[in-house]
Amino acid sequence: MTEIAVGSVVPEFALPSTSNKIFTLSECRSQPVIVYFYPRDNTPGCTQEGQDFRDNFDQFKALNAVIVGISRDSVRIHEGFKAKHGFPFELLSDSDEHVCNVFEVMKQKNMYGKQVRGIERSTFLINGTGVLIAQWRKVKVAGHCADVLQTLNSCES
Repeated sequence: MTEIAVGSVVPEFALPSTSNKIFTLSECRSQPVIVYFYPRDNTPGCTQEGQDFRDNFDQFKALNAVIVGISRDSVRIHEGFKAKHGFPFELLSDSDEHVCNVFEVMKQKNMYGKQVRGIERSTFLINGTGVLIAQWRKVKVAGHCADVLQTLNSCES
């Protein structure tokens, strides 16, 4: 499978989300969508990334953007994580890794000297017509949200 490339249409997907909903990409047509993949709820880097998107949510909302976070955690775990940190956006559960595989974010990683398969922190910016306009792979949390916001701002100009 080839990675989704910038300039290509992102395939439709549907995943269970917090707030007892099913999120579909097509329901966001006409709006930019930020899809960020993260390894696991309630871990330091994933918590900080979510908080950064939360703290800048009003700026994204002013640009009519939708933000969704995706990990393999269950909706039940997501609900607690979202409530604990006051995330104003949906978290999606990809427990079968289908959407993770579409975006090619499942990678072999080193964790405490052992090889494990997990989500490589990645973010994708999809425009209102469903075209991927930017992607960030191997994301470092510090400054990442600001980069996404700046890119979105430049696309809106």
